[in-house]
Amino acid sequence: MLLRWSIYFCGLLLMALGIVFTIRAGLGTSSWDVLHIGLFYTLGLTIGTWSILVGALILTLSSILTREFPKLGAYVNMLTVGIFIDLYMQVPFLQTPVLFTGRITMLLSGLVIMAYGMAFYISARCGTGPRDSLMIALVEKTGYSISRVRRTIEIAVLLIGWLLGGPVFIGTVICTLFIGTLAGIAIPQCQQFTDALLRRLFYQEEYVSNSVIKEKM
Repeated sequence: MLLRWSIYFCGLLLMALGIVFTIRAGLGTSSWDVLHIGLFYTLGLTIGTWSILVGALILTLSSILTREFPKLGAYVNMLTVGIFIDLYMQVPFLQTPVLFTGRITMLLSGLVIMAYGMAFYISARCGTGPRDSLMIALVEKTGYSISRVRRTIEIAVLLIGWLLGGPVFIGTVICTLFIGTLAGIAIPQCQQFTDALLRRLFYQEEYVSNSVIKEKM
């Protein structure tokens, strides 16, 4: 469990960092952050706070769809990602690059980091976060692929965020079109890595336990 939760928190830290990269790139953010920033512009509070509040709403919807209470990790995700975002936003050297090439590099790097952060924390099986819980619930309900479901959600959220005044630019289009594809690639890879790591740890523990038993006999 210690290893699972360590992988989980590393994934959350990576995902929050990727989110901040896309925001700081200044080319338009991912659809969820268009929504969070639009709410920030309209109603105040902080971007991280809106991430938490929207997450609570989405988690409730996911629970209704699956008819199950979320795991502890889902609540941890809901709270910590918003906090991590606000903390990363205060880091002095995470600023918008001057050159366009720097901005596009920061945006694309943020997308990859976000996708693999999400994939790592999902692979720990400590409970998916609100937005990914909704994605997985819809995948199970509809039978559609992760990429297709994620892309549909992103577009719907983007429209709401845009109506609230969130920043929409070329980076938003890139995020909306490709985050689902990147997630579809990253999740199986990270799940395979985490499962192999956990199996290796389990067999090591079994070996040590059996060795201790033999010594006592």
